Amino acid sequence: MSEKYKVRGSGIFWKYLITMFLIIAIVFTVLGVSLMVFVANYWRNETIDLLGENVTRIAIASQDYFNLDEETGYKSPKVMLTYSLSLVSSSINADIYICDIDGNVIICKDMESPIHDNDVCDEHRNIKIPSGVVSKAEKSTYLHLGKLGDVYDDSYVVVCEPIRVNNKTIAIVVGAEPSVESLTPYVTSITKMFLFAGIVAFIVAVICIYFTTYSLTKPLRMMAKVTKSYAKGDFSRRIDVKGHDELATLAMSMNRMAQSLSALEFSRRSFITNISHELKTPMTTIGGFIDGILDGTISKEEEEKYLKIVSDEVKRLSKLVASMLNLSRIEAGELSPELKEIDLANLTFNSLLTFEKIINDKSIQVIGLDKMESMYVNADEGLMHQVLYNLIDNAVKFTPEGGTIEVRLEKDNDSVTMFIKNSGTGIPSEDIGRIFERFYKVDKSRSYDIKSTGIGLYLVKSIVEMHMGKVGANSKEGEYTEFYFILPIE
Repeated sequence: MSEKYKVRGSGIFWKYLITMFLIIAIVFTVLGVSLMVFVANYWRNETIDLLGENVTRIAIASQDYFNLDEETGYKSPKVMLTYSLSLVSSSINADIYICDIDGNVIICKDMESPIHDNDVCDEHRNIKIPSGVVSKAEKSTYLHLGKLGDVYDDSYVVVCEPIRVNNKTIAIVVGAEPSVESLTPYVTSITKMFLFAGIVAFIVAVICIYFTTYSLTKPLRMMAKVTKSYAKGDFSRRIDVKGHDELATLAMSMNRMAQSLSALEFSRRSFITNISHELKTPMTTIGGFIDGILDGTISKEEEEKYLKIVSDEVKRLSKLVASMLNLSRIEAGELSPELKEIDLANLTFNSLLTFEKIINDKSIQVIGLDKMESMYVNADEGLMHQVLYNLIDNAVKFTPEGGTIEVRLEKDNDSVTMFIKNSGTGIPSEDIGRIFERFYKVDKSRSYDIKSTGIGLYLVKSIVEMHMGKVGANSKEGEYTEFYFILPIE
């Protein structure tokens, strides 16, 4: 199974896709239920309005039948009323009939001829309207949803309207329409239309979401593949960045991270090579001279000379180990500065004395000591001595014979700045911004720094930043290099 298939077949792609499917399904379900509820309410309201309107018309038309002529006692023909009931009932698919105030049906839609007042059909002959419904319907229009007591077996929409003659209720017009039986075809038609439109919309949505999800997760899949390479130590791969959204920003950040990791890995390997050389060379020298003294190869007269060389190499190893230990403690957060008021001018002078011999041997001229005034800051004296030692050591190392080293202090309202400038080849512009990085070394082919481990300036930067200060460098190739650090007075 290919890696690409594995990525597409699992993980965030399918999680996102399934999540979107579920959301769409839930949305369509909610829409469907809401539509059915809306349709049912709409149908009920329309049915009530239509049924009520027709029952009211029948009630008004029935007044002529129940209104006796005072002279002749003649009633309007019942056949006309029966015909109206039949016509209206069939047109709205309802059952409309008239009952007396006792709840008995006296006229229905199926009466074909006016034989007797109570000559109703078999279907309506057994209907008895509950007295409670009659009492309410006598007063005004009455609406009932249900079985009307035990009159009907299923739920009906029932509207009752009183027939008044001379302000007296003579009879009641009852209109009944089955709610479920009438609603089912209506809802079924609406449901079919909704399902058809929903299925089409769902298919289109699924296709769009699939490709959208694949497009959205593509950068993540690329990142996953690239990070696997990073985990194996291969930092050469990069992510193609398109757009300006959050994923593009993340991809650019990962590319920058890979670049930094690549540089760090290169520096680490260089550091291991350099530190191995730094440890191996003096140890070989020390071992060789000691063996020579022990086996008599080195004469008694020359023992002191070679023992001094051994002593110098041991001191150099000690300083290297101390620097590495300090760096490790700083990065682990185990080293905290013990602040007290110190004089930077005096500390600089004492640090320069450490290099007096090599300065004299290289005929280096130190400028600025006579102009330096005492300037005090709150700092750790031991750590600041390490900073000055590393910077002066760097300056002495790269200053050619007969060159100059200039030191000066400047003070403003809230900080003191220390400058150490040396003549020499300078630092290339492409390296000046990286010289304070851990393990970084300037190109050996352009540098006298054959013994550097790449941690001295990084240690300087770390210590100065522990004191809430800043460090920097300026250089002009072929002329000078200047390092400086700024410390707050308080």
